[in-house]
Amino acid sequence: MTSITASASLSPYGWDDDWADLFAPHDAEGLLPGRVLRVDRGQCDVVTPEGVLRADTAFVTPNDPLRVVCTGDWVAVEPRGNPRYVRTYLPRRTAFVRSTSSKRSEGQILAANVDHAIIAVSLAVELDLARVERFLALAWESGAQPVVVLTKADLVPDAATLAHLVQDVETAAPGVPVLSVSALDGDGLDVLPAVLGGTSVLLGQSGAGKSTLANALLGEDVMDVQAARDVDGKGRHTTTTRNLLLLPTGGVLIDTPGLRGVGLWDAGTGVGQVFSEIEELAGHCRFHDCAHEAEPGCAVLAAVDSGELPVRRLESYRKLLRENQRIVAKTDARLRAEIRRDWKRKHAEGRAAMEAKRGRTR
Repeated sequence: MTSITASASLSPYGWDDDWADLFAPHDAEGLLPGRVLRVDRGQCDVVTPEGVLRADTAFVTPNDPLRVVCTGDWVAVEPRGNPRYVRTYLPRRTAFVRSTSSKRSEGQILAANVDHAIIAVSLAVELDLARVERFLALAWESGAQPVVVLTKADLVPDAATLAHLVQDVETAAPGVPVLSVSALDGDGLDVLPAVLGGTSVLLGQSGAGKSTLANALLGEDVMDVQAARDVDGKGRHTTTTRNLLLLPTGGVLIDTPGLRGVGLWDAGTGVGQVFSEIEELAGHCRFHDCAHEAEPGCAVLAAVDSGELPVRRLESYRKLLRENQRIVAKTDARLRAEIRRDWKRKHAEGRAAMEAKRGRTR
């Protein structure tokens, strides 16, 4: 009986037959299905067949920060009690994860079960393509389809300049839709709902216009909006928690606070997807373990020399790979050992080369 009620009341939030199958054992225990709308201080708002309930997450608070209850999770809630408790969450289809800014090398889950990751980038300030690539790597790694939305297009002086900015971002985001919008005059907003579907998460820095964009998509002023500083275009955190909201066009939107830091978290596959042209070129290098630095027969460096591949793209690729390797190494003892061996080998080779050079010059 619960599954029939859930299908009717939770389908706007993404409930389907696959979720129902996963929930069946909990249904047999008399638990309620629900989707987490927001989480704060060990409590969460959950939409269930009985409406929105306030529930305690004390039973699902492991030491692993990636296994805590998160906005977007599908959960099993006690049918009675004061307070209600979340007993467990269903296996996640996707998860958007970044590394924390702390020195403990922990991952932080921002949203769960997401189909599209909307990366909001303000055109009120100079484009930071490297930051866009960083967001894209995390989005691809999460399993969601990224979409880049260039906000505040009304501040760009002319159509030609706007077209060039869109083209620059498209170069940094192969295979990703890039849309320019203006929440002020509505330009481009009619296209965005057609691109999205299911669950979308809205990401970006403070001042990127996320809350304004969210309000435009929701059709009402749900999220607070504050003006960005004129000096640098940065804004204050108008969104302080991650909130899951129904879209009038169908599907749901998870709005998130502005992200100051966007650290990678085991995002090697995502980095490869963002720089797919470099990965493809690397397949034509003479050596399978080519580092694309000074090796003979390097197809990547040849593409840089010919102008086919921008130097900036290669430098960004190298930087993100190094960062991701450091993060993974901190949590993977085997990889740490491999990196140490590689460092020792390169040091020995460098020392041997120096000794050989000294021998030749004597």
